[in-house]
Amino acid sequence: MSLTFKIAEIEQVSEIVRLLAEDKLGKQRENYTEPLPDVYINAFRAISQDPNQELIVVFNAENELVGTLQLSFLQYLTYQGGLRAQIEAVRIREQDRGKGSGTLFFEWAIDRAKERGAHLIQLTTDKQRPEALAFYKKLGFTNSHEGMKMQLKA
Repeated sequence: MSLTFKIAEIEQVSEIVRLLAEDKLGKQRENYTEPLPDVYINAFRAISQDPNQELIVVFNAENELVGTLQLSFLQYLTYQGGLRAQIEAVRIREQDRGKGSGTLFFEWAIDRAKERGAHLIQLTTDKQRPEALAFYKKLGFTNSHEGMKMQLKA
């Protein structure tokens, strides 16, 4: 399988949002319409200007965008000033799931975190996504902590 990993460009934001909005949870929280709401373009600009954020897209051999994720680098005082990598907003096109592209994408993201000097890579996944949890465990992620969230805006 031939995949190409790139930093996302503004021209790809609509396609990224479409991917985010395609799954059962994304349908509840995303607003994929044409033209795309400005909030997404503004968020993309903020992400792309932050050296600790990387919005990544992956393309197949036919140059079709098949996936996306956001890789954030968090500086800590703990772990002797350690750098952590956080993976969020992972999506692979439905027709490409189960074919190995997600595994290759995560291997790439893990290597990227190592390149940046991260000592740890972490992610969260919604408890309503048992298939994602099983996938992450298969990759070597462990349930080492209990995470909590508080919704601040409806």
